[in-house]
Amino acid sequence: MSVESSNGKAELKKDYNPFEHRVVEKPISDIRATANIIKSSLGSGLLAGPLAFSNAGWAIGLFGTMLVGLICGHCIHILVKTSRQCCVIDNKPSLNYAETCKSAFNNGPKPLRKLANVASIIAEFSLVFTYLGVCCIYTVLISDSVKQLVDKFAPTMILPVEYYGLIFLIPLCILCQIRYLKFLAILAVLANILLFAVYLVCLYYIFGSKLTIEDKQVAGNPARYPAFLSTVIFAMEGIGVVMPVENSMKKPQHFLGFPSVLMAAMTVIVFLYSTLGLFGYLRYGDVLEGSITLNLPTDEWPAICAKVCIALSIFFTYPLQFFVVIDIFNRYTLPRIKSNYKQITQVSARTCGVIFCVGIGIALPMLEQIINIVGALFYSILGLMIPAVIETVFQWENLGKFKWRFWKNLLIFAFGLTCLISGCTVTIMDIIKKFQEKTE
Repeated sequence: MSVESSNGKAELKKDYNPFEHRVVEKPISDIRATANIIKSSLGSGLLAGPLAFSNAGWAIGLFGTMLVGLICGHCIHILVKTSRQCCVIDNKPSLNYAETCKSAFNNGPKPLRKLANVASIIAEFSLVFTYLGVCCIYTVLISDSVKQLVDKFAPTMILPVEYYGLIFLIPLCILCQIRYLKFLAILAVLANILLFAVYLVCLYYIFGSKLTIEDKQVAGNPARYPAFLSTVIFAMEGIGVVMPVENSMKKPQHFLGFPSVLMAAMTVIVFLYSTLGLFGYLRYGDVLEGSITLNLPTDEWPAICAKVCIALSIFFTYPLQFFVVIDIFNRYTLPRIKSNYKQITQVSARTCGVIFCVGIGIALPMLEQIINIVGALFYSILGLMIPAVIETVFQWENLGKFKWRFWKNLLIFAFGLTCLISGCTVTIMDIIKKFQEKTE
């Protein structure tokens, strides 16, 4: 395996194959890797698809979904490819997300090498806040789904949605004690099956009556496009799980290429999101909740099963998203803790992390707005801007004819920055509007 580094030294470690030196305690198969990638992206974001299409219009929504899917898949590709090239140069079997950022800068142009630690810190902070936000969203979605069912079938014990977050606190704490991706992959497969069942039930209700396109917008209000982009980016991105999954595979060489784990996962993600978003919008129009399951009737068994399935699917996905946070915590703390205290530290850290996420979810139970802010702010940085920067820095001496890599990554960075600024602005305005409506 050979690679040319950003400073043109192709001879560096050219015979080193990182795949041959990886020691994984519990490696995962291609199928489990695909399941983990799909599940890390699809969840509450998929079910928010129809609402996203209502912000953009059906034609702009369909085109935008495919475009964002292509960009997100490409950014994952260049991140993993850069990471592997850094492994060869640094003579290391694997690198995580932050280590890849640091290595890319260390092997980039000399004036930028002093920024290597800064790049690593930015990546770590972005990962932590992104996946803490995702866990908060999952808490809200589980609570909303269960509350709808209880309110319908047990009207004498109607409780605020915040109480349901507290009820699920202990089960989530227990589930998040699972420590290996191999076992989390089992939950991911189960969650994917449940989510696909919800998808089919939603299509059942969508096609249960005639769809009309005449009164639907082909292109929505451009002022709402940032909200659309934020939701789609949130749904498409699972980039924080990518490196742990690729580093844990039995055959990591199958992650990229054609066909590959990445291609299979992104194809499924784009197909499910675009179809549910398009047909959900054509069926329900602009009268949509943050999740399409909240629009389903509460007195019919297929809809009831869908609400149960989505709650269980998100519940089983929770520890996969939480894995990213606790993995970062472990890297910085476990080496400094005595062996006889490591077990209690693990249990305590995982429990406190879940309590924090549930607490934030209870304090801010606005599903649509939280999805948009996480998608606009954190996933724009992690999934779009950082991969574009590190490939450019690493390949600085090999940007291609007419420096096409530079211009391509500049467009991706500009797209991510636009999504970040506009998405956050629109979402903050929506939050202020909601608070004003509550006080009036």
